[in-house]
Amino acid sequence: MKDIQSKSLLTLIIIFFIIGFSTSAKDILGTDNGIVTDSLSPNAADESALVQNPDYVVYPASLEEHREESKSYVKQYSSSERSYIIHMFNKGKKFFPKAVKIFNEYDLPLELQVLPALESNFNANAVSNAGAVGYWQFMSELASEYGLSVNGKSDERKNFYKSTVAASRFFKDQLKFFKGDLLLTVAAFNCGQGRVRLAMKKSNKDNPDFWDVKQYLPNETRLFVMRFISMNVIAANYEKFIARKLNFNEPHLVQLASLDSSKNDISISRNSL
Repeated sequence: MKDIQSKSLLTLIIIFFIIGFSTSAKDILGTDNGIVTDSLSPNAADESALVQNPDYVVYPASLEEHREESKSYVKQYSSSERSYIIHMFNKGKKFFPKAVKIFNEYDLPLELQVLPALESNFNANAVSNAGAVGYWQFMSELASEYGLSVNGKSDERKNFYKSTVAASRFFKDQLKFFKGDLLLTVAAFNCGQGRVRLAMKKSNKDNPDFWDVKQYLPNETRLFVMRFISMNVIAANYEKFIARKLNFNEPHLVQLASLDSSKNDISISRNSL
């Protein structure tokens, strides 16, 4: 009888973990906010945490490595900018799919789709104090360099499709230069490649990332990148965000069952996900 009970318990545990780990990222994240979530998939550790705590905040895989550096800012931003975030995701429903279609053609990270919300609030007629125009806030010189006409009423910076193509070409070049580093690319979009290169030099590191050079970047750029991270984390947890159930705490230790083959019995070991 003991052997039968042990085998039954082991079977239940195996089924529990198979169900938990086989849940797709798309099922977890959903697409009700209009943002395309294919590139915002949580990593295996986050999926494990969701098994025991469905309100646990998952990070897109591309941003997971430095969760601790950004967690407090994301938490604060999700609270202080709640109305703005909801407004932007609602407004972005008609823009996100269009941007993603273009990004896919250029093989770009889909995380970049949140940038027009941060740059212009999806406002074609937005003009910055520095003279940047349109959805992606291109300065005229850079816009011309990437094939956009900036003359009067035909200013293509105000055309979402054409300006997104130009932005994609820019991102492609920057990702190549920064060896695929997404956050350095976003920083360069905000303050220019030259300033990012100077910050990298000041860090005195061979292959610095954003966190290595952050202190040497303009304050505006630092905040811009942190907002970029925040928008993507919130996008990956949007249903929890709407329900005010974002849990930024680390998951608790859980008990995992293992089979001691020498005794043909079940032993319990404690592991952190």
